[in-house]
Amino acid sequence: MQNYYAGKLNAAKLFQVYETGIERVRQYLEAEIDFVRKDLQGHERVLELGAGYGRIMKKLAPYAESIVGIDISEDSIAFGKEYLKDTPNCSLLAMDAHDLGYKSGFELVICLQNGLSAMKGDPLDLVLRAMAALKPGGRAYFSSYSPRFWDVRLAWFQEQASRGLLGEIDLEKTKDGKIVCKDGFTATTFSAADLAELGKKVGCACRIEEVDESSVFAVLEKEHGVRP
Repeated sequence: MQNYYAGKLNAAKLFQVYETGIERVRQYLEAEIDFVRKDLQGHERVLELGAGYGRIMKKLAPYAESIVGIDISEDSIAFGKEYLKDTPNCSLLAMDAHDLGYKSGFELVICLQNGLSAMKGDPLDLVLRAMAALKPGGRAYFSSYSPRFWDVRLAWFQEQASRGLLGEIDLEKTKDGKIVCKDGFTATTFSAADLAELGKKVGCACRIEEVDESSVFAVLEKEHGVRP
């Protein structure tokens, strides 16, 4: 079900996902943003892959020169343009990240909150396209869930299902980091080893770091003098 976020979990429904009553989830969401924000100095042009309606963009906007967000869901883009109407340095575009064609225009590319899994397709292709969009010396941030966050993550998905935002969780099939819904939706993750292997295949400097005992980040740096 490759376009679940485009066809079902988009726009206002996606907004409701983040209006969670679980404090530990709210901490996780802020910790991911804080991890990126601490590296911003105010002059960077940022590209976000899988930006949804611009939740992360709005949080980072005061700390960057400009942010472009792309998402496959046109409904989320339309919702986001209203959400970001008072954030002039942010812009949203409807685009499949696997069709990304930017070349050397950004200091940072971000794909947070397990976006690499959510976008399906070939993850190596996505990472290579993200790296091509970076200027030499730029960094790409990819995050997935830490295994230590499993119980909270499952509780969050169950909360979403109880509110009709996702299908009912299939608890027999849900295990080993994979959440399966009875409507066909499946949420997988990338382990630290998976992310490190992607970095190795790309052939760039790659730092793996666990954040807040909830996320695993891969931070990839494009070498100076490397052409896209």
